[in-house]
Amino acid sequence: MDDPGALRAELADHLLGDGVLRDSKWLKAFRAVPRHEFLPRFYRQLHDGDWEQVTAKHPDWLELVYADRVWVTQFDGDDTVTGGTPTCSSSMPTIMAIMLEALDVHRGQKILEVGTGTGYNAALLCHAVGSGNVTTIDVDPHISRRAREHLHANGFFPTCITGDGALGHPDRAPYDRLLATCSVATVPPAWLEQTSPGGLVVTTLHRPIGAGLVQITSNGDGTGEGRVLIEDGRFMPLRAHAHPPALAGEGPFDRRTTKLPLDTVVDPTSPFEFFAGIALPGVVAGRDWLAHADGSWVHHRGSHVDQGGPRRLWDVVEEAVGEWHDLGKPRRHHFGITIGPDGQFLTLGEHRWRL
Repeated sequence: MDDPGALRAELADHLLGDGVLRDSKWLKAFRAVPRHEFLPRFYRQLHDGDWEQVTAKHPDWLELVYADRVWVTQFDGDDTVTGGTPTCSSSMPTIMAIMLEALDVHRGQKILEVGTGTGYNAALLCHAVGSGNVTTIDVDPHISRRAREHLHANGFFPTCITGDGALGHPDRAPYDRLLATCSVATVPPAWLEQTSPGGLVVTTLHRPIGAGLVQITSNGDGTGEGRVLIEDGRFMPLRAHAHPPALAGEGPFDRRTTKLPLDTVVDPTSPFEFFAGIALPGVVAGRDWLAHADGSWVHHRGSHVDQGGPRRLWDVVEEAVGEWHDLGKPRRHHFGITIGPDGQFLTLGEHRWRL
């Protein structure tokens, strides 16, 4: 199909049918805003692991643009390379819809978007509340310039800023809503300071295991509280919040049997995975291993595990499974988040864990 209007309508109807779009303003925005104008080129990963650049010359370009898929647009902060660590993308429309709905936006409210990216999400915001109410910021000057050009070419004129999104943009504060289309290890205090009392901040926690969308009500003074959303969401980290990789080491190790599959810990669809992130802060995962920057590691061999380094990570995992059962096997949406003068915490009843 080469009719972008029909493809937009099909995508919007898909999001409506899946229940992620409920507010008519967002349905109208997805039907009206041309995603293809913000994705003149992107990359898709092939079955062999290589990356293919897709442009308007590609026979499937339009259909791919309007698929419910995330598309990478930059690697390693460098527009000239193909392959590496993705540093910019156009998010999966389903996740965009979930976050926009969670933002609970009303006409005339002022919004700060952190992570301009392609500009497509900023265009949706402009369609819903008017360009004059939208400020969007990105750390990469090339990304910011391209997004601004695409926005202006399509009749959207938000305030586009190049700068450190962790600092927000105080010149246009206070905001009624703040949406971060990048993930953070902890919520930058500036976001809550620049959001009016009772205003909402919607972002994603950047955790190697157990990431999640959160909605926080600001107190207007850098503090706030809210909840982890039931829907999962994984975003590229704010560049200052990216974790250095931890490698599964070699050397002396202990071997023992286990009945616990690795997927129970690392699969985002596992009910335990969010709590695993609480129990294993800073631990990263590979295809068959877990590792921490302190040198602790575990290789999962199916029926047994090899563990090395200063801590026995799989022992920590199995203890955490027991704790999770004792707590009633809570899912991600059972947890709250509190940001106060004494720190930032995930909460469950009277229990709390520092971010």
